[in-house]
Amino acid sequence: MSQPVATTVSEKLSENDVQAIDHLREVYARLKKELGRVIVGQTDTIERLAICLFARGHGLLMGVPGLAKTLLVSKLAETMSLKFSRIQFTPDLMPMDITGTDILQDTDSGKREFHFVHGPIFANIVLADEINRAPPKTQAAMLEAMQEHKVTVVGKAFTLDAPFLVLATQNPVEQEGTYPLPEAQLDRFMFLIELDYPSESEEIAIARTTTGDALPELNHLLHAEEILRHQQLVRRVPVPDHIYQFAARLVRKTRPNGETAPGWLKPLVAWGAGPRAVQNLILGAKARAALMGSYMVRLEDIQAVAVPVLTHRIITTFAAQAEGIDAKKIVRRLVEETNAEG
Repeated sequence: MSQPVATTVSEKLSENDVQAIDHLREVYARLKKELGRVIVGQTDTIERLAICLFARGHGLLMGVPGLAKTLLVSKLAETMSLKFSRIQFTPDLMPMDITGTDILQDTDSGKREFHFVHGPIFANIVLADEINRAPPKTQAAMLEAMQEHKVTVVGKAFTLDAPFLVLATQNPVEQEGTYPLPEAQLDRFMFLIELDYPSESEEIAIARTTTGDALPELNHLLHAEEILRHQQLVRRVPVPDHIYQFAARLVRKTRPNGETAPGWLKPLVAWGAGPRAVQNLILGAKARAALMGSYMVRLEDIQAVAVPVLTHRIITTFAAQAEGIDAKKIVRRLVEETNAEG
């Protein structure tokens, strides 16, 4: 049951913005085609990565090894002429291994001075591979950069170049020797992007693509300045009042102690989503609408981003786990019920 579009919209796009959205839709279509030269399938993943980028959010990729997570992220950076950096998280990784540190160097005048050497965090797209393998102190260094877009080393603050996108990966299979991200830190990620096994035909295509000649170099479709303009454009996409109301109602229903939480949810959820979830629902819907060439956020945009925005923000109880009910199933049921209310 879809919502009527008769509700008020306070903002309106200018003619230049309308043309810019048309251009962004064309660029996104070329991006999917270009990535398709080396990445088989994963269309939903590519869409969600693009939404994170243009909404100025960060993504947490969850999937078993071998699903081309690193290749996908590096090729995304290549098509956009962005600086890419990969950090392999390990138990002995220290914060300075991420941020950089001061080292003592000899100068031309014969004096010795401290010189700051930039760490791998100083890039446009940073892949934090297996982030849950590093201890909390190291994770915190990465999460500070995500939130503040700057790092502090020996009392000095260094601003990171924009655009800045962190894509962290977690391996759900191997949990020994890992440090799972706390719920408060998970909330810093806009999307939880889950990658599943490819279909049989896709797996055959992967084998053909990756066991032949070297992978092709991809064309550069965007530059940093263009991405920043598109990020500003996304913020200006109009949102009807009923979309704001839908997003707020949906998030509030995830809280088991709230008045609007359905009865079936209360024994299944220990903790629901916070206000940042509403913000990310709206921003994700704005970015998706722009990528699809829409001049206004639609209900289907909110519904499309609800699962990646809310899944990692809902903490299920032991009762839910015993019944085989995960957060994704809960979110999908809440979306259906909220939509049916009209």
